[in-house]
Amino acid sequence: MEAYTDFASVYDTFMDETPYEEWCEFLVSLLKQYGNDDGKAVENVDENLQQERNSILDLGCGTGTLTELLATKGYDMIGIDNSQEMLQIAMEKREKSGLDILYLLQDMREFELYGTVGAVISVCDSLNYLLEEEDLLQTFRLVNNYLYPDGLFIFDFNTVYKYKEIIGDTTIAENREDCSFIWENYYHSEEEINEYDLTIFVKEPCVSNQDNEEEEMGEYFRRFYENHYQRGYRLEQMKRLLEKAGLAFIKAIDADTHGEVTAQSERIYVIAKEQCK
Repeated sequence: MEAYTDFASVYDTFMDETPYEEWCEFLVSLLKQYGNDDGKAVENVDENLQQERNSILDLGCGTGTLTELLATKGYDMIGIDNSQEMLQIAMEKREKSGLDILYLLQDMREFELYGTVGAVISVCDSLNYLLEEEDLLQTFRLVNNYLYPDGLFIFDFNTVYKYKEIIGDTTIAENREDCSFIWENYYHSEEEINEYDLTIFVKEPCVSNQDNEEEEMGEYFRRFYENHYQRGYRLEQMKRLLEKAGLAFIKAIDADTHGEVTAQSERIYVIAKEQCK
């Protein structure tokens, strides 16, 4: 699962057209519609439990853009990611914004919290990095373990259809003034895994160090590579694994249309709920 090392430094640049604000508003609407988020304190619940009820875990939070947006909505946010480089950027954002967000460097298959949370979210295909059903099941069980009674689990995933029919075996390239990338996809049909090789070029200053004095000598492009693997999943698989983990499936939504899921849905939102034990 190791990824987003050097790429972390340019991740936000290439994601600058991602509609994070729209995602945030949509997630908040789901939390209000399907959860216990009515904006009011619950009677006979002590202050610590009330705080847990208002807390959200962002699983696979990356550079924290969505985590910060949800924090501005009044939620107590926790962000977990297994990329130290991505979390470093998230913490730099936190320093600038002054928001009270807890970031933890953990693998989602083994994450640990000090208490329960009112909701867990995982978006931007973070769960597709789990290549085995057993890894998904292990993660779902941990989510169930740390959810407040009746807490919500909202996640998205890229489908087999997307990898097989849309982006598999294609090459995508983008050129910016200060950086560019070549994204080569290779779809492995038997395993239903999409492999993509990233070649990134980043403009950096060329510095000469003479007599212990640094002097800029122009600019150059540094090239580096990253190799990623993501597995496509089907909604039926997610439903089965959620049930096996003790979570109740509530609804599935096409992420692009916000309507019913179809055979051509490329990314799907799933809403599940902790079942009171």
